[in-house]
Amino acid sequence: MSDTKISIRFFNDREVRAIWDEAGSKWWFSVLDIVAVLTDQNDYAKTRNYWKYLKAKLKKEGSEVVSAATQLKLHAPDGKRRMSDMLDYNGIIALGKTFPGTKANRFMEWFTYSDESIDGKSKTKAYALFESSFINSIEVGTTKGLQQIHAYLFGGLYDFAGQIRQKNISKGGFQFATSHFLGDTLKQIEAMPETTFDEIVNKYVEMNIAHPFMEGNGRSARIWLDLILKKRLKKCVDWSKISKDDYMKAMKLSPTKSNMLKTLIKNALTNKISDREMFMKGIDYSYYYEEN
Repeated sequence: MSDTKISIRFFNDREVRAIWDEAGSKWWFSVLDIVAVLTDQNDYAKTRNYWKYLKAKLKKEGSEVVSAATQLKLHAPDGKRRMSDMLDYNGIIALGKTFPGTKANRFMEWFTYSDESIDGKSKTKAYALFESSFINSIEVGTTKGLQQIHAYLFGGLYDFAGQIRQKNISKGGFQFATSHFLGDTLKQIEAMPETTFDEIVNKYVEMNIAHPFMEGNGRSARIWLDLILKKRLKKCVDWSKISKDDYMKAMKLSPTKSNMLKTLIKNALTNKISDREMFMKGIDYSYYYEEN
């Protein structure tokens, strides 16, 4: 199971886990995760009991939802991998129809839309990056390397994929580096040292301030950061250990005060630099940070 592709989607800040079926070329989704979302339940035991009751009811009614389910191993609350009921895309659609109400409708709209959005398609490309030989040819710590990552993630989705922006941009009232001087700014960032942890995070902060692309800066830069950490320190970030709120607060403070960001990243460092599941999980959280 160590080579299993596990993906995490987020609905209303709740995890919905999925496992990739190579033979069937499809995702299997955790029924318990989705039942927890649809019942707004945080208690694992109560969620499991609810699904046990609902499964018996659906089986009695002859519903195909139960017969379509399979069992695969996922981490349980005790940290151990245990067999868990899973449904494919069509199974989840059928399951969602058994839950009336506005929340179920919103979940189904999100579920059917997410993989077909630009972010969804880009995320699929990000997953593929780990298994491609291309990842080994990316320049580490350079502007060109960041452009290579951005072009890979957004090629065919944005016409500016991999291209340095020619316009000024801002977010939440913060003005990123002026486009007129962006070329010089990026050369200065590229020349920054990246020997120690502090130097690497300082370089990451400056690249975020530069924000060299019209869109997709954060998703590209986090992979860029991990590649630097991997090369220089034999570490990468377990992004699942950094909450979205904490990360966003730390990034807003980072241009003038980077201590919070450094603490978050340092506490999340891992030596699992070649672990596919760690990479996939990192992509899931990275894209989650960008959701509005």
